[in-house]
Amino acid sequence: MKLGFPSAVMVCLELWSFELLVLLSGLLPNPVLETSTLSICLNTSLTLWMIPVGLGGTASTRISNELGAGNPKGAKLAVRVVVAIVIVEGIMMGSILLGVRNKLGYAFSSDPKVISYVASMIPIVAAGNFLDGFQCVLSGVARGCGWQKIGACVNLGSYYLVGVPLGLLLGFHLHLGGRGLWLGIVTALVVQVMSLSIITLVTNWDKEAMKAKDRVGSSDNEFREAEASII
Repeated sequence: MKLGFPSAVMVCLELWSFELLVLLSGLLPNPVLETSTLSICLNTSLTLWMIPVGLGGTASTRISNELGAGNPKGAKLAVRVVVAIVIVEGIMMGSILLGVRNKLGYAFSSDPKVISYVASMIPIVAAGNFLDGFQCVLSGVARGCGWQKIGACVNLGSYYLVGVPLGLLLGFHLHLGGRGLWLGIVTALVVQVMSLSIITLVTNWDKEAMKAKDRVGSSDNEFREAEASII
């Protein structure tokens, strides 16, 4: 529970912010168009998100195993490899999105206004997807190192102190509509990626390996005590 609950909070805080944007789009001047377009953008983003979130899970498992085995160099190498992979993946997916930007809307709607609006949103969605890939793998690194509480705080600050308020400002007060709401989330991703990158770059991997070994030893002792009490 010490690691599981903060880890769940990390994911929920991000997903809820995207869902909140769709709900807020219903308050814009043309709610049908805005909500339809943002829903399409959200579904597209969530579909593409499955790739980096899988990489993040892989990074979390590999890094935690390397640290638990007392191999900080292996953990550091895993971070470099997964970041390189997600950069390539982000460029590929972004290129595909931009290539089909004028056709993507037809998969969801036959309304010309929706199709045109979706096409205009795709560059923002592609930028967000690229950044989201980084945050997925960096969040995976955080989970692998046992930094779930730090990650939850970063997500809370990025999305709810920066992203959502900025999205409201751009969307409603500066009259950018759905583009403004989504730009707020992209800004939140920038803050999130920068924060997690700094934390990762200044990490002492030797010290993290020692902490991981201590956690493994502590868990083993707790298991033995629980087993003894049952017997």
